[in-house]
Amino acid sequence: QVQLVESGGGLVQAGGSLRLSCAASGRTFNGCSVGWFRQAPALEREFVGRTSWSGGITYYADSVKCRFTISRDNAKNTVYLQMKSLKYEDTAIYYCAARLGESVIATRVYEYDYWGQGTQVTVSS
Repeated sequence: QVQLVESGGGLVQAGGSLRLSCAASGRTFNGCSVGWFRQAPALEREFVGRTSWSGGITYYADSVKCRFTISRDNAKNTVYLQMKSLKYEDTAIYYCAARLGESVIATRVYEYDYWGQGTQVTVSS
């Protein structure tokens, strides 16, 4: 049974940076795709980006391209979301998710099987 734990959220000024972490326990990310989603109040949970664990092939939503970067640390079994040039509109609860398979670029909530509890990111304007 895989457990995902996000960390690194907090309050940051517009234009600033923040790095979120997603650590897995119970198993490694080997053979998995790992995605990041976010949900603002009264809005649907939306796709942010994803990576394949072994190949590191990333894909991002248009709203965060050129600002957010997903990376990973094999030794720590951790995926990171580096967020730069943060905007007020980025304020949301950010969730880490995982699914088996690395070839499919999954962008929908229902395509992921494992979810973390989420971490709050608040960008002040």
